[in-house]
Amino acid sequence: MNITQCLRHAIALGVDRLDAQLLLLHTLGRSEHDRAWLLAHDTDEVSPESQIRLQHSVLRRLAGEPAAYITGSKEFYGLTLTVDARVLVPRPDTETLVDWVLEVLAHPAIPAELVEFRALRVVDLGTGSGAIALALKHTRPDLDVHAVDYSTDALAVAQANALRLGLEVHFSQGSWLSGLPCGLNQPPAIDKFNVIVSNPPYIAAFDEHLAALVHEPLQALASGTDGLDDIRQIIAQAPHHLSTGGWLLLEHGYNQAEKVRSLLSAAGFAQVQSRKDLAGIERCSGGRWH
Repeated sequence: MNITQCLRHAIALGVDRLDAQLLLLHTLGRSEHDRAWLLAHDTDEVSPESQIRLQHSVLRRLAGEPAAYITGSKEFYGLTLTVDARVLVPRPDTETLVDWVLEVLAHPAIPAELVEFRALRVVDLGTGSGAIALALKHTRPDLDVHAVDYSTDALAVAQANALRLGLEVHFSQGSWLSGLPCGLNQPPAIDKFNVIVSNPPYIAAFDEHLAALVHEPLQALASGTDGLDDIRQIIAQAPHHLSTGGWLLLEHGYNQAEKVRSLLSAAGFAQVQSRKDLAGIERCSGGRWH
């Protein structure tokens, strides 16, 4: 079979066209950016060995395994991240959260005690593959970026991504903000962050949508009976780790914006608001600490 026939076969079996292209490119050892190459070489023959490998990949995809786990990589905010079953696959909607962090950091409120320490500090909680932290460091090399995850497996993925991309991020293991190293040999005011950002688990424990996500780590998806247990914990911890005027920015479920705004307001955050994702859904909420 040639390239066109391989793609048609995969699509006929039920694989999305884009996924079929990505799987074929991976099989042929080419970059996922080479979709134009597929068009230019549509009549090239695909070796029998490559056809067998492609068939295995197609069957994995049809079984519900994310294409990113099969190819081993995923694009996020202009970076190619290595991903596998130890971490969630970064979603395009999370780029909305990165945009928001960069926006608030463009006009930071720096307390008087921080005037001599100009490096703005950000911490990404539940970093997973490191997507948010690495996107921020890549876009703003001047930032002092920290990242925390409870899973040592996830941290191994994130650290490998940081090393491969040549981005300096400070990683630590633990549960949300309690996972941060104590002290850091600086005065308490300096030890705080201008932004705390997180894409935490936010799916209710018995939500029907979990059935379609069985290949991804459950602990990074589900959070209590209403999906908000981890968000409540982060909101409770955040004031002790935010500098004056600092922001807490959270990703959440498609129907949770109002509840998250209420939790932020009740905790004493000001300028509480939400941001919409690419589909126009309120996907992120946050507030400023005074």
